[in-house]
Amino acid sequence: MDIRKTEVKSVMTKSNLPVSDYSVNPYTGCEHACKYCYASFMKRFTNHPEPWGEFVDVKYWPELKNTKKYAGKEAFFGSVTDCYQPCEAEYKRTRALLEQLQGSGISISIATKSDLVLRDLDLIRTFPNARVSFSINTLDEAFRKEMDRGVSIERRLNAMKKFYEAGIQTTCFISPIFPGITDVKAIIDEAKDYCNLVWLENLNLRGDYKARILSWIHDTHPELDPLYHDIYTKGSRDYWSALDQELRTYAAENGMDYLRDNDQHRSEFGEPPVIVNYFYHEEVKKSAKKQ
Repeated sequence: MDIRKTEVKSVMTKSNLPVSDYSVNPYTGCEHACKYCYASFMKRFTNHPEPWGEFVDVKYWPELKNTKKYAGKEAFFGSVTDCYQPCEAEYKRTRALLEQLQGSGISISIATKSDLVLRDLDLIRTFPNARVSFSINTLDEAFRKEMDRGVSIERRLNAMKKFYEAGIQTTCFISPIFPGITDVKAIIDEAKDYCNLVWLENLNLRGDYKARILSWIHDTHPELDPLYHDIYTKGSRDYWSALDQELRTYAAENGMDYLRDNDQHRSEFGEPPVIVNYFYHEEVKKSAKKQ
């Protein structure tokens, strides 16, 4: 792993995401090396010859001034990196930023595959409307190890439980859903007592990792070749429409609200989580840009 320190002008980037005002990424690159990582396009902005997942740039920025200007805003930690990847244990850049923003009145949302986030639980709970999202797209450790270098699913679920029990909003982010492989209902059953939200996102294949994933499917699950060809070559949405309906029925049977592309609705602690479907995320992004 090639790890370098780099100086940047700012770590608070104005966001065009509909769910936040700022995107925060204390690192460029990620040690988790997810085979399906959409953020791999970031490599083109670096001088690294290493493959995505084999390098990390550790960012250092001038200390934030006048942080009260962020009051009432929201920052999303981890749009193109995992803020709690292993090197955070040593460099603590995510923690440094949280400390600088503490008391500013900004809301934070953190996405991670790591239980290292537990280190900062007491700090995170001081922010208004704090939310921590854990990415889980399988309960099968063998498949998980094929796809990423993050901590085990058991450790992610345990961390989610601890945040939930501490009164911090949690999200089980089931992403990406691999057609014919990811058992969405089984994951929800496992996590439903420890999360306020369940986000669902389909596997999108584009860029240089499309061929890599399709090759992996062919080598390990050749019986799924026709399905993946139908979805990712012919552009069919039939699988996602059928899964959408199946999960809508499952939610109704289990007393859960089922929404499309609206992450503002959250359940109260002790209530069933709200399920939010992002299968049509690309259409929503286009609509948001027009608005």
